[in-house]
Amino acid sequence: MSDLAPILQSFFTDRMITQKHASQHTIRAYRDTFRLLLSFTQQAIGTPPWKLDVGQLDADVITSFLCWLETTRNNSPRTRNTRLSAIRSLFRYAALRAPDNAAVIQRVLAIEASRIDTTLVSWLTDTESDALLAVPDRSTWIGRRDYALLLTALRTGLRVSELTQLARRDLHLGAGAHVRCIGKGRKERCTPLDAQTIAALHEWLAQHPGKDQADPLFTTRQATPMSRDAVHVRIIKYQKAAAQACPSLADKNLTPHTLSHSTAMHLRRTGVDNAVIALWLGHQDIRSTQIYIHADLELKERALDRTTPPDVPPGRYQPPDHLLAFLESL
Repeated sequence: MSDLAPILQSFFTDRMITQKHASQHTIRAYRDTFRLLLSFTQQAIGTPPWKLDVGQLDADVITSFLCWLETTRNNSPRTRNTRLSAIRSLFRYAALRAPDNAAVIQRVLAIEASRIDTTLVSWLTDTESDALLAVPDRSTWIGRRDYALLLTALRTGLRVSELTQLARRDLHLGAGAHVRCIGKGRKERCTPLDAQTIAALHEWLAQHPGKDQADPLFTTRQATPMSRDAVHVRIIKYQKAAAQACPSLADKNLTPHTLSHSTAMHLRRTGVDNAVIALWLGHQDIRSTQIYIHADLELKERALDRTTPPDVPPGRYQPPDHLLAFLESL
């Protein structure tokens, strides 16, 4: 057996699971990265994964793999960088366990991430949110579930992974109603619920197929948790129907994360401080909320209006004297 196999195995069992207590989502993402890398390397150099040494995964192989992701698999630069981040994490772990390959490891760690274009976040206005919420047929079991799911997402700003991991015990619908979740970075937080969301959740829980408090909150008919892809499919379905009543929805790139952005923009427009928004959404750094300021065009328009002095007609400055006009022309 090569030195790569035991290092990779202990990286997951000791480092990721035991030491870092990484979430299942993170573990699956890292797992998929190394499955792709090992399969690519086998095709490139002909060595099966269980025979690979760390030294064979040099900077040239890793760079070729990253290029293959973008050109053959059509991955975005952001996905490419995510894969590179997982590889760097493994090589930092391997640095103390394969000292003979220190030079190879350092060259891999020196591979730079691709630059990513920063785009404005997509979000829903109140009118668009209402149109989306009006689509689910609340006379049916699925409609009540989806209405409660969409409303919870729009009011709390929970990420899709946080929504799908919610259990019945995470809800408190009495005085001080709130939902509790374990978010990104394994940070626990509580998010308050408004009266409309409380009513929708009560309506859904009356038809919920589970009875135990450990059962998932948003389930399939088989009482299993909804997947991230299933939530995305439901949102796209309702977007197409809602676009008939609200045409602006047709041009939106609507994803589960768009609902979280919509929560943040609603809070911003009602005057909530950025620090509170960061806590609400579970952001580690308050600077993460700056993207919502950039996306708020009305905020920029109000700032522009304040730059024009009152009672001053618009136009270019005209010198009052011919001599001053001459100097101005120089």
